[in-house]
Amino acid sequence: MLTLHTKVDHAETIDAELVLPYELREKSRLRAALASGEEVAVLTVRGTVLRDGDLLKGDDGRIVIVRAAAEATYRVECASPQALLRCAFHLGNRHTQAQIGDGWLRIRKDIVLRDMLAGLGAQVIDEQAPFEPESGAYSAGFGGGHHHHDGHHNPLAPIPLRQKIHRPGDAQ
Repeated sequence: MLTLHTKVDHAETIDAELVLPYELREKSRLRAALASGEEVAVLTVRGTVLRDGDLLKGDDGRIVIVRAAAEATYRVECASPQALLRCAFHLGNRHTQAQIGDGWLRIRKDIVLRDMLAGLGAQVIDEQAPFEPESGAYSAGFGGGHHHHDGHHNPLAPIPLRQKIHRPGDAQ
């Protein structure tokens, strides 16, 4: 079985394609299948998030490109930038991963969030689309986003399952 273990910035040739939903691109250890059907093991550094277009080098020297699979998502649109910002605020307040586009947000399909967003006046559209959420403020360099202009990839910082939120009125 081919083992993919090293991210590389560029390659002369691409030997295969690995199509994964975001949930699997967040894992540092997984067993998957290339588009050709060949089984592979993905073993990356803990905390690594694979993004669409990332290149992985296998133990045999082959280069595999990662592609974001289309998955069940909602596209969120609003009548004004202020209304969209309000939706983004409420999603962030719930630690919801979100992809930010030009005049829209994309989130994983979740009926409770759909109802909340509709209540805020948003148009929530079912779609099958690749999901590429923002990296978050705690990613390397605090750059957020997943832009590759400088050749660096910012991993998503996981949010603890039982995160303690401090409020100013809390006793010390």
